Amino acid sequence: MVIRQYEVYLISLDPTIGHEIKKARPCVIISPDEMNKNISPIIIAPMTTQSHFYPTRIPLKFTGKDAWIVLDQLRTVDRKRLIKKLGKIEQVIINQVKSILKEMLVD
Repeated sequence: MVIRQYEVYLISLDPTIGHEIKKARPCVIISPDEMNKNISPIIIAPMTTQSHFYPTRIPLKFTGKDAWIVLDQLRTVDRKRLIKKLGKIEQVIINQVKSILKEMLVD
């Protein structure tokens, strides 16, 4: 299976502990294509329909539903957790993801 950065997959996140986002849910692939092509673990950001405005959360409309990309809950998961591909986020959202990740991890 070819997995590309910024695609959205339904991913099983259980088991979890504490306040980690649970159950199978849409997640954005954050890891770069080179990593996705060569190693089994991938970096993802879960999505949810229940959230509030916070600097590390991006609101968007995905498959007709209001949702949020939760960048403060980045995870590395094995590709065996992927259930199915749901689509890809739009370029304007990709730009927001890049900007927030840069602010969180680089600046």
